[in-house]
Amino acid sequence: MGNAPSTAISKCLSSAVGARSELLAYKETPLYELQHVKPYNLDIKVTPAAVTYPETADQVAAIVKCAADNNFKVQPRCGGHSYGNYGIGGTNDAIVIDLKNLQQFSINNSTWQATIGGGTLLRDVTKRLHENGNRAMAHGTCPQVGIGGHATIGGLGPTSRMWGSALDHVEEVQVVLANASIVRASEKENSDVFFAVKGAGASYGIVTEFKVRTEAEPGESVLYSYSIQAGNSAAKASAFKQWQKLISDPLLSRKFASQFILTELGVIISGSFFGSLSEYNSLNISSQLPQKDESVVVIKDWLGVVSHWAEDVALEIAGGIQSNFYAKSLAYTKDDLLSDHAVDTLFDYIDKTNKGTPVWFVIWDLEGGATNDVAPDATAYGHRDALFYHQAYAVNLLGGVTDTIRNFLNGLNKLVTDALPGKNLGAYAGYVDPMLGDMGPQMYWGSNLDRLQIIKRDVDPHDVFHNPQGVKPAAQ
Repeated sequence: MGNAPSTAISKCLSSAVGARSELLAYKETPLYELQHVKPYNLDIKVTPAAVTYPETADQVAAIVKCAADNNFKVQPRCGGHSYGNYGIGGTNDAIVIDLKNLQQFSINNSTWQATIGGGTLLRDVTKRLHENGNRAMAHGTCPQVGIGGHATIGGLGPTSRMWGSALDHVEEVQVVLANASIVRASEKENSDVFFAVKGAGASYGIVTEFKVRTEAEPGESVLYSYSIQAGNSAAKASAFKQWQKLISDPLLSRKFASQFILTELGVIISGSFFGSLSEYNSLNISSQLPQKDESVVVIKDWLGVVSHWAEDVALEIAGGIQSNFYAKSLAYTKDDLLSDHAVDTLFDYIDKTNKGTPVWFVIWDLEGGATNDVAPDATAYGHRDALFYHQAYAVNLLGGVTDTIRNFLNGLNKLVTDALPGKNLGAYAGYVDPMLGDMGPQMYWGSNLDRLQIIKRDVDPHDVFHNPQGVKPAAQ
């Protein structure tokens, strides 16, 4: 890759990776932006000082030491799907540590605990667990996302109501800290670091290895999709009211996952049920929804179920494709259900407002269940009381994100927060929103933020692992 600048940091980085040029890229490297930087959100311009590709935890530690000694910030990248491009630093001139070479995998056939390299993509997590005992763990639906970011920020997916989030599966990590030490962290060892890594990991270190509990794959799953025949905003609002009533039933089976998806094309209610068709039919889901085109498919092959998720309508719009986009999220608890009037107002707004693009969607995604069982202060993850989230997302295929697009999404979120006065609705850190600015950390981590800032002061006082909305060290 040549063309390395002759500077103290470049010499240090070269030494850190054993003078192997293929494990390093700089601004001077040909096709640097295209092949190495690869920003996910094209609307946010970020150029790191260097991108590194270590093959071992020792090399990761050596790179961190180089950065810290030369006053550079560091961020790890796994799948590279940060909405704010925080995996490439979020600001210019960071050192990126791309973990793609950390692919170790093993499984203990007695405890069914799996060891997973920090650079593994979710599609490979699924495949390797399946091939080694028909095991599984909770995670999201986008196969190109990396476990490194996913399981250190939350990791919500269709099985989370049964099994918890991805980070709830994590029992131990190997992590490189800001002082370049390589430590193990668990509930018994370096417990403060373990707490922080499980929800705010990018601010504390680089996880090179996860040890996770696994579950037996479901033997049979029902995948359902209901395309709602709803034309005007009133009909769409009525469909949402019925869905909200369905998912807010405290007795709803934890085997049931659901999304309400609104796009330019209409309404789809889709999801999975992890059980037999007869069990699914006994829930009478269909009778609780408006008139619709119904599709119910039974799949007994777990890899088939997971691959079906990747064909989801929202992923086909967003997925792993780089684009100019803007996204916002909100977390709703069981006490934050929208009134009929608020729903009518919201859907009327969506119907009449100029969105600035035909490529947009709003997803209300059912959570709750096992994710709510964990105490709010047990991990850094900030929304243990969330029943469902919404994510609003818009893409400009013709250039940068416009004020019209931003105003549409900001107005949508404001309508919800205005309808729930006095509520402190949070945001999901996995859908990072740079426009939240200094309010971001409070919305991401809520009541855990004070403790996180103290831990940050203790393990990374100089904010080596920096991103624009990361946890900052508490004052000395």
